[in-house]
Amino acid sequence: MDKKTRALFVYDELLKLFEGASCELDFNDNFQLVVAVILSARCTDKRVNMITPNLFSKYPTPVALANANVEDVEKIIFSCGFYKNKAKNVISMARDVVERFGGVVPNNFDDLVSLSGVGRKTANVVLSVAFHNDTIAVDTHVFRLSNRLGLVDTNNVVVCEEELKKILPKDKWSTFHHLLVLYGRYFCKSIAPQCSECKFKEFCKYYNK
Repeated sequence: MDKKTRALFVYDELLKLFEGASCELDFNDNFQLVVAVILSARCTDKRVNMITPNLFSKYPTPVALANANVEDVEKIIFSCGFYKNKAKNVISMARDVVERFGGVVPNNFDDLVSLSGVGRKTANVVLSVAFHNDTIAVDTHVFRLSNRLGLVDTNNVVVCEEELKKILPKDKWSTFHHLLVLYGRYFCKSIAPQCSECKFKEFCKYYNK
């Protein structure tokens, strides 16, 4: 089974398991999505969803968050980890959106990654979820599973993204990202994955090592 065939097999099987796969972060608009994705770094979506209702209630718009007191934001997001850096980033990002983009989240990659706290993964998530672009956001789950299942063989997340794009039809990129995230989150975990239930054991590097 070559990589393209394998990727489509994984896609089809995971689609049966996670029909309608989508982002599990809660948000009301594109700006709130950016904030939530920044907060989700090294944190679970479940935890972020526990934090953001309070944050968005107090700071619902780019202007409101841009003028927020950093210590107050730190208190609200404390439990999501790395709270000092994240508080600084979301406030700076809000200021960028207000001052440079008229309060509107930009809809292209270069402008998105120019925002404070927004890297390649976050930009790709926003392009996919908010603007319905065909992208592959390589987070820890996508990276781990892509290597385990032999779809890529790399320690570089950018290379991983590029290789996945080569072996998958463009219209499947975004959905494949969501499928791998969900499978990595609930089944193929970093530690103690549920290998006995997996349909990919035959070609899984983790299982066959």
